Amino acid sequence: MITATAARGTTARGTATRATAPRGTMPLAGHMREARRRAIRAAVSLLVGIAIGFALSDQILDILRAPVEELALSREASLNFETVTGAFDLELRIALFAGVIVSSPVWLRELFAYLTPGLTRREKKYVYGFSAAAAPLFVAGCMFGFTIFPRMVSVLAGFSSDEDSTILNASYYVDFVMKIVLATGIAFVLPAVLVMLNCLGILSAHRLRSSWRLSVVTIALFSALVTPAADVLSMFLVALPMATLFGAAIVITEVHDRRAARRALTPSKPELTSCSD
Repeated sequence: MITATAARGTTARGTATRATAPRGTMPLAGHMREARRRAIRAAVSLLVGIAIGFALSDQILDILRAPVEELALSREASLNFETVTGAFDLELRIALFAGVIVSSPVWLRELFAYLTPGLTRREKKYVYGFSAAAAPLFVAGCMFGFTIFPRMVSVLAGFSSDEDSTILNASYYVDFVMKIVLATGIAFVLPAVLVMLNCLGILSAHRLRSSWRLSVVTIALFSALVTPAADVLSMFLVALPMATLFGAAIVITEVHDRRAARRALTPSKPELTSCSD
């Protein structure tokens, strides 16, 4: 009798455990299937983006070639390919770069859709807010890089005499432009990263404000690295928006920390206790 009762109790507890198991859990095999499905979608979108980039590679190369053509008005200047397959390899590289940018809304969505179920509601809010701010900032930074790179090319090429010929390796030239574009795009996103770290409680506004001197020096060094050393105007044009975004990040983190401090000082409502307590 005791054994049967214990067995029934064990069965009941097992049923209760299964019934009270947290919803939304997924076994490892399910996670792998979910990751594979979303990776396939991201890969397909990337292939479509690369195809679009390959179709537009000639137009993109025309934009990149414009400063060289302007330079050719005053001296002999041209883009050159060292190998027979150099032009095709360059088009593939441009197509890959453009494909990553074109397909970014899809593969970023798949990435966040896979990661966000494991986050808390508060963390999801911050991640979505960071994504909404980072995307336009990155695009604005890339567009800013496209705006300033012709001046950098003209200044750097201006160190040679007008009697000299400027023969540029096409692959190196495109890599130079892409580095500038990506560097400015990432630099514009960094203030959004600082704000997200502050919202997650990792970085305080006081610490960010007290390190403003180091931040200014870092911005100046970064601007000097991505711009010609002799072109002070281009350096200033790069440093000014970065410093403005850093100042905006300080203001936002100050407001967030003050609100958090006021909420901490606000007394909570006393909980009702029973008489038996």
